[in-house]
Amino acid sequence: MRLQRIGVGVLALVLVMGITDGTITSQPIVPQTNLALEHAIRMALGQGGPTLHQQMLSGGVVQTGLHARFGEGALPGAVRTATLPSSLPADVVIHTLGCPNVLTGQFNNIRVNQDCSFRRQAEEMIAVDPSDPTHLIAGQNDSRIGYNKCGIDYSFDQGQHWADQLPPFYQFTLNDGHTADAASDPMVAFDSPRSTGSNVYFGCVVFDVVAAANGIVVAKSNAAFGGTFFHTPAPGPTQRFSTTPLGVVASDNDPAIFNDKPFMAADAGLSSPKRDNVYVTWTRFRMSPDGSTVFESPIYFSQSTNGGATFSLGVEITGTSNQCVLGNLFDPKEGAHECNFDQGSWPVVGPDGTLYVFFNNSNTPTLVAQHMMVKCRGTVDCRNKANWTGPYKIADDFDTQPFSEQIAGCGPARQCLPPNGYRVDDFGAGAFDPTGGDGGRLYFSWSDFRNAGHCASDSSGLPAEPCADHNNDVWITSSSDGGQTWSSPRLVSNDDKTGAAQWQSWMAVGPDGIVYVAYYDRQYGCEPSGCNDITLAASTDHGQTFTHFRLTTASMPNLTNVTNPVEAGFIGDYMSVAANASGAYVVWADTRPYAGTTPEEDVYYVFFPRSTVGKVKEND
Repeated sequence: MRLQRIGVGVLALVLVMGITDGTITSQPIVPQTNLALEHAIRMALGQGGPTLHQQMLSGGVVQTGLHARFGEGALPGAVRTATLPSSLPADVVIHTLGCPNVLTGQFNNIRVNQDCSFRRQAEEMIAVDPSDPTHLIAGQNDSRIGYNKCGIDYSFDQGQHWADQLPPFYQFTLNDGHTADAASDPMVAFDSPRSTGSNVYFGCVVFDVVAAANGIVVAKSNAAFGGTFFHTPAPGPTQRFSTTPLGVVASDNDPAIFNDKPFMAADAGLSSPKRDNVYVTWTRFRMSPDGSTVFESPIYFSQSTNGGATFSLGVEITGTSNQCVLGNLFDPKEGAHECNFDQGSWPVVGPDGTLYVFFNNSNTPTLVAQHMMVKCRGTVDCRNKANWTGPYKIADDFDTQPFSEQIAGCGPARQCLPPNGYRVDDFGAGAFDPTGGDGGRLYFSWSDFRNAGHCASDSSGLPAEPCADHNNDVWITSSSDGGQTWSSPRLVSNDDKTGAAQWQSWMAVGPDGIVYVAYYDRQYGCEPSGCNDITLAASTDHGQTFTHFRLTTASMPNLTNVTNPVEAGFIGDYMSVAANASGAYVVWADTRPYAGTTPEEDVYYVFFPRSTVGKVKEND
């Protein structure tokens, strides 16, 4: 997703109270909105023309900005021909606390979020306690109290039952002096196992929809709480009662800066020299002074060595490479070979403390992007930019899905696969396999359009409808030399007959070397209608071959402005998979109704037992 739109921004006029010479006066001021968010909103509105090579702001952030301006269910350009029911059917029972739902099948599909409203939950993440495989924490973008927040979910019985809560992030005071009104892009991680259990960390982007300030903050839940309460990471006698101060990864009031799409990892290695360090990587968008152009969007890194209480100053880690070009395309002060058009970083910690960070990069001469990786050894200080090596190219990303203005929910300059209006993102996930090769094997999985049929071109030469087919596929590659070289991409998805789309994949590897890759899948009779399922592909031979399992008990209906105008157009930028010796844990955004017949977006979960797949084969 590499196009941005250029247009005219909108500023709000407000009245504030000022004091001059001891006299209280009412003064009009024009607040400085965030240029990156305004730019992304203009792009969604179709104002201006496309600009190649620029990455896109997080979908959750943009959706929040649109809702703030136009109201839920009133996004611009949509044809609203239906409304949500004013009352529930007579046979629907709503509980006062918690609205669980279980769709039974070979793999039970269990509703994670427990709110009883018809508000969107999407863009989910899951982590498993290394001290207890039955203890899970999940998170998602959560709109139950208006706009977008981040919600937290927890389970103590391997996901058979869930409870949830809203985090304290909206109490955080931004650098402009008031509290954030929105949050997006949840991240969650457990630290190392111990007899008393593992601590868990949860964080999000926090921002204002009509002001410049934004940041990334982290809360902590000590092992004794198990995620039932998230408190300040700052140690002290009142920690168990207080939600502030939060751990601050980044905080800016510069209108040209937006900190976006963070992901988190904690070093859970018992023998690691950096045991219990907490790491966050994210995309730092920097705009031109007039807000018309994304100058750059490199990946940044920060760490905490004191349980999330404080984080180090962020450093840019994506570096330079001959594989990257046009680094100075928009800002001549940058180097030509800077790898600075990035998005979707994913950090992975090896057992020796080495940190690997995977990301999508568009410093390429064509529409075809590339996946890359940088790393910082466990024996060096990762706060020093010079201690990061790479970037190493993993594979090409055929980011050539069609751009279309004809799909409800898919705005101009966004890539979607008709008939869905859901955003397509090619950035993927990496994982470490301690059983493979000398010192372990790395994997990376993603989805792209390389196998799809030919598409038409628009006036700018970009791919557009109609396309011969929409055969998006899922891929995997591996490295046995620490990420310096990678194998040729191998197909993960198994639909060779209908040319159906598989997209938005995520992966994890168990301690026994089993590779798990999950993704949205339209092969089960959904390619014409746009419904979706979730498939899990499991490999016992280091990604050489896969066995495929349909996790969903029935297909999810396409969420459109006709079927649900409040929630249409966004299913998140990613799903999530975690794995341990017990099996795989998968969460996704599901549009099946839990009450009545109206499609409604919630987070669902499947536990995939390790015993479902066969014996792990010898190392190759």
